[in-house]
Amino acid sequence: MPVPPWLEQLLNTAFFSVCRTHADAARSECNMYCLDCNDKSFCFYCRSSKHKDHQVIQIRRSSYHDVVRVSEIQKVLDISGVQTYVINSARVLFLNERPQPKTTGKGVSHICEICGRSLLDPFRFCSLGCKLVGIKRNGNASFTLEAKNEEETERRGVISTSRERRIISSSREEEELREGSQQDIYPPTPPPPPPPPSSARRRKGIPHRAPFGS
Repeated sequence: MPVPPWLEQLLNTAFFSVCRTHADAARSECNMYCLDCNDKSFCFYCRSSKHKDHQVIQIRRSSYHDVVRVSEIQKVLDISGVQTYVINSARVLFLNERPQPKTTGKGVSHICEICGRSLLDPFRFCSLGCKLVGIKRNGNASFTLEAKNEEETERRGVISTSRERRIISSSREEEELREGSQQDIYPPTPPPPPPPPSSARRRKGIPHRAPFGS
């Protein structure tokens, strides 16, 4: 499943209203969302009483737009392809598209594939909402961490195989160079020359004298 069942509800939820149960408390704004219950937003005190052991993320605001910290959302979603920003020393991403006229200026090199918003870096989407639209429209992205892990494993396998091939090739080259250098330093021993022809004379036989007459 490329899209988790709670994501669309999260993107359509209104945050930062005052909690009816804890309206008089200091932290009564509804900026929490439970991924297990997949219902509505709630405040800090509701979390302690009703969602203590649940998977909860906190929504924050930047220029009147809802954001979530990357450190929280990346544990449950594959956020690859979504532009991130650093706000108050924390890296965040926007939940939904932010209205902006489509930019056609010469200085813009990266834009969102869905809404055309200018991006700072070479990402595909400006928000989780635009990535969701892209998945429904094209199907060439995913929010599931399993798919991301499979891609990472496959990529690491390819890199590992390529690295092993380079190591083997390098070892063979070193071995060939080593053999070649040994041959250059220690040339093969030439065969011994044939023995020179013998110049010694043959020993003559013992002469025999004729017997004397009587």
